[in-house]
Amino acid sequence: MSFPINLLLVITVLISLRLPAQEYRRWHINPDGSISWTLGQDIPHQDHIEMSGRQISAVLRYGVSADGSFTATRSLVWPMLRTIPNNTHASFTRRFSIDGFETITVNGRPLPEETTQEISLDGTLRVKSLAGKDIALTRQFFPSTTLPVYCEMYSLTNLSGKPIRVEIPAGSLKYTSDPTLGVSGSYSVTVEVKGNSYAVVPPHDAITFTMTYAAGLVNEDPPTIHVVEERNKRLKFIQDISNLLVLDTPDSILNTAFAFAKVRASESIFQTKGGPMHGPGGEAYYAAIWANDQAEYVGPFFPFLGYDYGNQASLNAYLHFARFMNDAYAPIPSSIIAEGTDIWNGAGDRGDAAMIAYGAGRYALASGSEAESKQLWPLIEWCLEYCRRHLNAEGVVLSDTDELEGRLPAGNANLCTSSLYDDALRSAVYLGRSIGQDKKILGRYAKQADQMDQAIEKYFGAEIGGYDTYRYYRENDTLRAWICIPLTMGILDRSEGTVDALFSPELWTPDGLASIAGDVIFWDRSTLYALRGVLAAGFTSRAMPYLHAYSVRRLLGDHVPYPVEAYPEGSQRHLSAESGLYCRVFTEGLFGIRPTGLHSFDLTPRLPEDWLEMALRHIHAFGHDFDIVVKRQNSSLLVTVSDLDHTWLQTTIKEGESISVTFRE
Repeated sequence: MSFPINLLLVITVLISLRLPAQEYRRWHINPDGSISWTLGQDIPHQDHIEMSGRQISAVLRYGVSADGSFTATRSLVWPMLRTIPNNTHASFTRRFSIDGFETITVNGRPLPEETTQEISLDGTLRVKSLAGKDIALTRQFFPSTTLPVYCEMYSLTNLSGKPIRVEIPAGSLKYTSDPTLGVSGSYSVTVEVKGNSYAVVPPHDAITFTMTYAAGLVNEDPPTIHVVEERNKRLKFIQDISNLLVLDTPDSILNTAFAFAKVRASESIFQTKGGPMHGPGGEAYYAAIWANDQAEYVGPFFPFLGYDYGNQASLNAYLHFARFMNDAYAPIPSSIIAEGTDIWNGAGDRGDAAMIAYGAGRYALASGSEAESKQLWPLIEWCLEYCRRHLNAEGVVLSDTDELEGRLPAGNANLCTSSLYDDALRSAVYLGRSIGQDKKILGRYAKQADQMDQAIEKYFGAEIGGYDTYRYYRENDTLRAWICIPLTMGILDRSEGTVDALFSPELWTPDGLASIAGDVIFWDRSTLYALRGVLAAGFTSRAMPYLHAYSVRRLLGDHVPYPVEAYPEGSQRHLSAESGLYCRVFTEGLFGIRPTGLHSFDLTPRLPEDWLEMALRHIHAFGHDFDIVVKRQNSSLLVTVSDLDHTWLQTTIKEGESISVTFRE
């Protein structure tokens, strides 16, 4: 068999680039930006999604059975109702499988057999079905944005030519918990059905009823709930987030995945007695903060988004960690739990000081706030000094574990911790200049950063698996996903070999990077760091097919619509900070934004070769609301930075060139 020469060329190029295979798409994107699964022969299928408000989180496990019927259970978590022991996982949680349509009668009988037609996600979960041939059903599921309440709306439409009689069992059920298991005694969950208890539905007319789940102290009355109003508040929150930090590219998959990720990153913030606390979620991690998820991953993102409550939560997280600075330089806890009243430090020092210094420095710079930066400066200084005091004889940072907390080997000095410390030193120099810190101290930080560059190369630089890359720790002889992290910190000595290793068959899988070569374990956080780093390092044509394939899988595949935590641990929970990391692939990777001051940044855009234009609109960092537009102009790029009132910069640059942007009042 022979191939045309042009087809052979294409095959050769694909093999040489090791491009990912085309991903299966169960879902599709709608014109309004929502996504839908239109039912065909692809059942049975089950999935789960988390949605959150300020006092509740809901994990919906939903799907369609082989007979076409819709099924769902709701795991409802109330983070501020604390259980005993009041530890990391002590959020009051209950799971329910009640379906509103199973409680009603039509013409004195249960509903006819159901056939699900379509399921959609738009910040709520919407389900359309047929019961028999003459009744259309819709369900809509969502949490309240501010109340400790989860809501469901049910609608029944009469498609027949005759009136039908519908009976809905109005009333409520109240569940009371064991008082010995609650920090505040008994908690109650009130499940309430509201609607017309009896109605005659004319042909082509509809009837609607609701179910709500509200929890509180047993002697409290449940809040007054207006479900339509709660739905409108939820949809307004989604719309408000969609209007902030808008990604505009020729790739609708990336644009839509970015829009969804903004929602998940922003919704999982809980109003605790310790202030607003961003929480990972996953039925496990609420009313608490971590040095990696909150300080390192999502904290530096919120100033770019411009979501005020997210900024409040980020600043609050850093200030909570600052409570634990001490003259003896004992480790800062890995996590502050139970609404800020306790700590968790079960994995020892994970490199937490490096995580906090890195995140706080980047957050402060992007915030554009001198007052907040001065608040955070002592914490950044303390964390940098902690790391300096924990350098080994070879000049890299010692720690007990890393962010995986011993799940995989990390030695006593790992690549992540030293790389984070390196970048934190450089951010401290930029930040210190902006708020008038001692030049001698800043000069020392700059020198320490240069020394850390050299130490990382000498200590971690190695040939692993035939690739000129890094070992993750001294004894490591197997490729690890976290070899990507120097790229995100601007350490490019081994960039080519590292990129080859990341996209090699040894590490890249249909779900992104295997955490360790030859194993099924993956954690999305390392994949998202890798995609950001490969783009920032200038390997745009290498990165984009993998970014696109990953985005298709997470947005439109079998488990949607957000980045996940891990597999097999946690069944790919939709932890919130990973969505912040997805967005940073674009802000710091594709657009190459590196904060250099409270009102300045370096910009290194990476316009893919088959795109004519890309833009980030309504960026809210550095004290401004501005757009970045990058257009291809022959062999150059035309870059415009502007807001409604002013064009701050418009210039032509070469591919890969960096420019400095400064907002001057």
